[in-house]
Amino acid sequence: MSFTVVIPARYASSRLPGKPLADIAGKPMIQHVCERAAESRADRVVVATDDDRIRTACEGFGAEVVMTSLNHASGTDRLEEVARVLGFGPDHRVVNVQGDEPLIPPELINQVADNLEFYPEVAIATLCERIHDPEHVFNPNVVKVVFDHRGIAHYFSRAPIPWARDQWQEGTPLTGLDAALPDNVGYFRHIGIYGYRASVLAEFVSWAPAPTEVTESLEQLRALYNGARIHVDVAAVNPPGGVDTDADLHRVRGWLEKRNSENG
Repeated sequence: MSFTVVIPARYASSRLPGKPLADIAGKPMIQHVCERAAESRADRVVVATDDDRIRTACEGFGAEVVMTSLNHASGTDRLEEVARVLGFGPDHRVVNVQGDEPLIPPELINQVADNLEFYPEVAIATLCERIHDPEHVFNPNVVKVVFDHRGIAHYFSRAPIPWARDQWQEGTPLTGLDAALPDNVGYFRHIGIYGYRASVLAEFVSWAPAPTEVTESLEQLRALYNGARIHVDVAAVNPPGGVDTDADLHRVRGWLEKRNSENG
């Protein structure tokens, strides 16, 4: 079955304005993302943007672009508009790859697309990785996920879930070198790559924000609140970090420049 990668790319960013166009090894960042997506098994790669500067840059290196509304509240709303404009059928698979992931492994794109095919009862597929550092479990910026033996998500949270009642009693250090994770359960960090069936995108934009979504500031909780199943799989390869800050941008530039020099 075919699938489409959609790459939302906004010019505005509170921490790094214009980052989709930031130069990395002689190319705009969005071009690197498109090239990684093109290395997947996707039949089509589309950039979704509301900015003419990004559109012009993407068309300059041959990318397909869909201009979307300036008024979308979320990236999922932007994806839904692309799916509607391009006339995707209800079962068409759409993989959302963020425009600030220039090092995204194509294997991860294929993995979420495949899981939508392997698990026909789910509407959304996403990924996670094992947490080994206790401080990450208690860091609210690290989103945790709990799922069943088939990978069907129970809940996503910024809180440390599951809570180790017997181990983390009152007075137990919860951060630092003295913290410890229970041996009998895994802790998993959610990785923000999603595969959707086009049908759930159409439903999603009709749903009001869920109370849990508003409280945790996690959009995927709207889907769970409305009964849409989400499949979570452990990432097949370690995902590199995206570009959120200027330090991230320097790190990625250095990595790609080093790789290019080694490859001649």
